[in-house]
Amino acid sequence: MNLPARGPYAAWLLAAALAAGIAVRGLAAQPAAEAADAGTVAVLEINGAIGPATSRYVVRGLEAAEHNGSRLVVLELDTPGGLDSAMRDIIRAILASPVPVVSYVSPPGARAASAGTYILYASHIAAMAPATNLGAATPVAIGGEPEPGPAPVPLPGGRKPADKSGEGGAGSPANGSGGADAQPQPGSAMERKVVNDAVAYIRGLAELRGRNADWAEQAVRGAASLSSSAALEQKVIDVIARDLPDLLTQIDGREVKLATRTVKLATRGLAIEHMKP
Repeated sequence: MNLPARGPYAAWLLAAALAAGIAVRGLAAQPAAEAADAGTVAVLEINGAIGPATSRYVVRGLEAAEHNGSRLVVLELDTPGGLDSAMRDIIRAILASPVPVVSYVSPPGARAASAGTYILYASHIAAMAPATNLGAATPVAIGGEPEPGPAPVPLPGGRKPADKSGEGGAGSPANGSGGADAQPQPGSAMERKVVNDAVAYIRGLAELRGRNADWAEQAVRGAASLSSSAALEQKVIDVIARDLPDLLTQIDGREVKLATRTVKLATRGLAIEHMKP
């Protein structure tokens, strides 16, 4: 009996085995390739009062995140507030950013007061760690009460010097221009102007992001504050997260509106890259 030629049959078996091996190796390498291509999240830290140096750091960080192809930027906030001009520079950069920005009040015990509240409202995602707070966003003028003048020198016998303004004079309370009336009064035209401007600004941010605009106004007019749990309940924030990995897990799959488009976040497995000042 004649046997079939072994050469072509062996070659066919070898080719089939090689093809199977390549397929198996491809499947095994796929998760590694996906992990390598998962991308990064850039983490910026705002710790302390917000001033020009802080705004420069954040603006440069957002630009670097775009240049490096980061999938997400997280601003970790722990601030009592700061300068209005620096805050607005940061917010303008967030609003124009092609990379989604998450503001995250962290670690537990941190706060996003005053300017920090505006930044939280401006971000695409607002998040807080447990036992944190935000609010008290009433504008406060830089400076304080005028320094008191020198104390009058006592006269012999312990007598006090007479009031040189005289009764009914220009500096006396009788005509409403002396004492405390000489200082700027709460509710003055300038104060109302500043507060109303701040209210309009934060309400605009709230409406842009679909957050609680009425509470935002209370934070400005009445210095209202909220804990993280109350902020979530009142739709001021989107997420309460224990830490960064928990945050990235919770926001995965959410849609956010950037300046020119809407994107769906893919944040699972992102490598965390801290960007220092």
